[in-house]
Amino acid sequence: MLNAAGLRPTRQRLALAEMLFLEEDRHVAAEDLHKQAVENGVPVSLATVYNTLHQFTEAGLLRILAIEGQRTYFDTNTSDHHHYFVQDSNDVMDVPDGTLTVDNLPVPPEGMEIANVDIVIRLRKKQR
Repeated sequence: MLNAAGLRPTRQRLALAEMLFLEEDRHVAAEDLHKQAVENGVPVSLATVYNTLHQFTEAGLLRILAIEGQRTYFDTNTSDHHHYFVQDSNDVMDVPDGTLTVDNLPVPPEGMEIANVDIVIRLRKKQR
């Protein structure tokens, strides 16, 4: 997969790719992936995790989700889809396909086109 994306398969890239792509679709922050790597005995710095995630994104293997101000999530599902964000736990989940439609989008400015539409539905536990 890394070779096909034009990335040299270093030991650290391989270890991070395994953590990201061997499970089902994931939404992960760099800090969480770094913690998982350390717990799995992978000697990697947080800066290397960030760099690798951005390299994977540039190669088309990940999609960036800017959901919370200072926390960026990386999505292994690169298709166009929408998300739930659980405010109480900072969890991100996919909205099931076909359950949300977007109508009446504005006409983009001249010379521009809509690349995609990202909708984030924020959830919290019901207030009593």
